[in-house]
Amino acid sequence: MNLKIYILCLTLIAFGNNFPQELIVVSPSDNLQNIIENASAGSVIKLKPGIYSVNNIDITKPLTILGENHPVINGNKKDEVITISADNVTIRGLIIQNAGISYLKENAAIRINESRNCVIEDNILKENYFGIYLSKSFNCVISNNSIEASNRTETSSGNGIHLWYCKAITITGNKIKGHRDGIYFEFVMHSVVKGNYSKENLRYGLHFMFSDSCSYISNTFENNGAGVAVMYTKNVTMKNNRFINNWGAASFGVLLKDLTDCLIEKNHFEKNTNGLYLEGCSRITVRQNNFISNGWAIKLMANSMNNFFLDNNFITNSFDILTNSKNNFNSFSGNYWSRYNGYDLDKDGFGDVPFRPVKMFSVLVERQQASMILMNSLFIELLNISENVIPSLTPVDLVDSRPRMKMYDQR
Repeated sequence: MNLKIYILCLTLIAFGNNFPQELIVVSPSDNLQNIIENASAGSVIKLKPGIYSVNNIDITKPLTILGENHPVINGNKKDEVITISADNVTIRGLIIQNAGISYLKENAAIRINESRNCVIEDNILKENYFGIYLSKSFNCVISNNSIEASNRTETSSGNGIHLWYCKAITITGNKIKGHRDGIYFEFVMHSVVKGNYSKENLRYGLHFMFSDSCSYISNTFENNGAGVAVMYTKNVTMKNNRFINNWGAASFGVLLKDLTDCLIEKNHFEKNTNGLYLEGCSRITVRQNNFISNGWAIKLMANSMNNFFLDNNFITNSFDILTNSKNNFNSFSGNYWSRYNGYDLDKDGFGDVPFRPVKMFSVLVERQQASMILMNSLFIELLNISENVIPSLTPVDLVDSRPRMKMYDQR
């Protein structure tokens, strides 16, 4: 066996992942790549304040790189800035900027390739093509980073946090703005996205596909081009998130497409063109959410079946429910509807008269958008009343048989 490999094996056996730590202090006049290449595994490299101009720093061993007062790592818009191809790497307290635009390489401020147990936290990423890119990586943490770009077109912009073929990733407390998608998942498993703020991204604040058994908790997605898209996935939990001010002809608070066995609970949908859109979805439980002042609170397509809408609050939406089918294979029960005018003679807190949330006018608007000009006219109110009595365009059996008289308290 080669002597160097033998010594490395003995070191791994002796220390495991707890390498002896050597502190190396670096100034902007030093060659950062050479220092990283010559550092021992497990070293802590501390960068003094200043600007470090680099051409793709390559990290191939366990290291911790710390910034003092946020030194700047400048990629000069040519290539990737930092590439990690080792386990147990930590990057903390840096400003990383100017990863070059490339339509072939998808350059990122920080890329993690086939690595485990890496931590990227408390960094500021500015004007990069992609922000943080993880590929085939496991058990990493992306925490409390500010990731911002000022791109104007989707083709010249990458994603803020991009995961491909990863597992057990924790993304928490990040602020993302101005990228194509704020957070992007593809073929990701058993990961958690919690407490992030994704705002003013060109396409989606969150976009994930083929990513099963993930949780999205207490995030805010605001004023993104098309809102949030969740596709071709199962066993997803979305809880305590805020989807607000996602306006546009094709914008959504959340778009669900081809999902099964998911929970949408205690979220806040406010001032979106479409609050929640479901297409090809089944066994989705939508409960204890607020739908406030949206254009359409929920659009429920005909190929979505066996879904449950329970204990939600529908307040001052232009339209509460829209469906493109005269049949209904979903369940609505115990929701609060601000337009409900029924009564509660037995005082049990639920209306004695069922509520039909699909209005005739919403169907007309979907078929002919120009008819929106008639909204709130007396003629439209008369049409809605007559449709409610004798349904012809709206589904007869899409009703909430136990509408709440008061808002559901989510506490």
